[in-house]
Amino acid sequence: MAQVSHERAAFSTSQSAWDRLHGFLAQRRLSAELVQEMEGFEQQLHAYFVEAEREVLAEELARFDVDRPAVRIEGRSYRRVLRCEETYVSAVGPVRVMRSLYGTGRSGERALCPLEFRAGIVEGRWTPLAARQVTWVVAHLTAQEGEDLFRELGNMRPSKSSLDRLPKQLGECWEAKRLAFESALRAHERIPPEAVTVAVSLDGVMVPMKDGARVEKRKKAQAEGKRLGGPRGYQEVGCGTVSYYDAEGERLCTRRMGRMPEANKATLKSMLTQEIEAALTQRPDLTLVKLADGAKDNWTYLGAALPAGSELIDFYHACDHLKEAFDAAYGENSSKSQAQFEKYRHLLRDDTEGVEKVIRALTHLKNIHPRKKKLATELTYFRRRRHRMRYAEAQARHLPIGSGVVEAACKTLAIERMRRSGMRWRHRGGQAILTFRALHQSERFDRGWRLLAETYKRTVAVPENVVLLPNRPPH
Repeated sequence: MAQVSHERAAFSTSQSAWDRLHGFLAQRRLSAELVQEMEGFEQQLHAYFVEAEREVLAEELARFDVDRPAVRIEGRSYRRVLRCEETYVSAVGPVRVMRSLYGTGRSGERALCPLEFRAGIVEGRWTPLAARQVTWVVAHLTAQEGEDLFRELGNMRPSKSSLDRLPKQLGECWEAKRLAFESALRAHERIPPEAVTVAVSLDGVMVPMKDGARVEKRKKAQAEGKRLGGPRGYQEVGCGTVSYYDAEGERLCTRRMGRMPEANKATLKSMLTQEIEAALTQRPDLTLVKLADGAKDNWTYLGAALPAGSELIDFYHACDHLKEAFDAAYGENSSKSQAQFEKYRHLLRDDTEGVEKVIRALTHLKNIHPRKKKLATELTYFRRRRHRMRYAEAQARHLPIGSGVVEAACKTLAIERMRRSGMRWRHRGGQAILTFRALHQSERFDRGWRLLAETYKRTVAVPENVVLLPNRPPH
């Protein structure tokens, strides 16, 4: 950067950034010498362009300012109280602009800035593009990684604390209008015309919480003589997916949702319900498939709250229980257990009477080993869920039989971002990350951002023939 500063000093400080850029380019074009070091030249050239871009941004932002005795904002009258400079964070760094502030004169009321409302300045500091870039980056990287990335790129250089704070503020704004935003997103979308099936799934994954009462839970477990291992202080993040499939069973697209820990996953279930209702309203011909593991709460919701459809226990969860049953009968990971598991796994998936054959086989083993409680437990599992294990029939109709899509959502939405070493979360920050990651993974980030950015704009009007009274001068 010393080289950049030296080159800039060669031009008059009275020159504009554009003049300095053109002077630099003219100098290089007239020079017959090669640059001494290409990377340094790239940085130098980029710095000149960034400086020129900031100058243009400052000029354009200044056009949004209103310097009049009075204005009307959202239909309410305000008087000018102050004119001063302010620095905003743009995608290419700080931009300083002269602006006017307006107030009602009432004690305790915050002065308002027409420039910010007209330009859509986010949270009183960020230009729209800068705010969008920060939100996208922090949805994927930690605040520290984001700070390092922006520094490396050489444009704006937000601090770690700023990168941590902005997504939380935007997340709160999204939550305040979430229902309207989600409705607008669904109204804009069209289900792929080749889709014949829509599948809905939900699951959960444990994440470490700052307010998860970790210490209290460990003390309680110790007092009760329980093991101290395990995810104490963790709570369950709910993840849901709505996926569309074509006639051959190929997945076309998926909408992902994530919610911070909440009793009975109430908000997540509501979001899934609205998504499915909108899909079936637009395309009532779609076949609805409900996929989840065997947890009772999942099926209380999927069975009762959603329209009728095919219900399937995730095949791979069923296989896990099948393996547990044969391990209980023949010994964990024994050759006999493995052979029987492979045989009945294929029967369960491919035979129209597969689940019945599994139940008969496990019943026989239970009669041989009546004292093996684990075997009895797994037999009960298959008996109670046999009506949701008709996998051969589902495959014949090219319906999905696995909930791998929602398990992948659990990993990509929550685990990869929220379970890094040393991380602990509160609801506000965690929900912001889940919201913006879900929008990105659902191909909704662009439209979602436009909806969110519009909330920072307000209508500003300048009354005609306004005269400033002499006893109320501006500061």
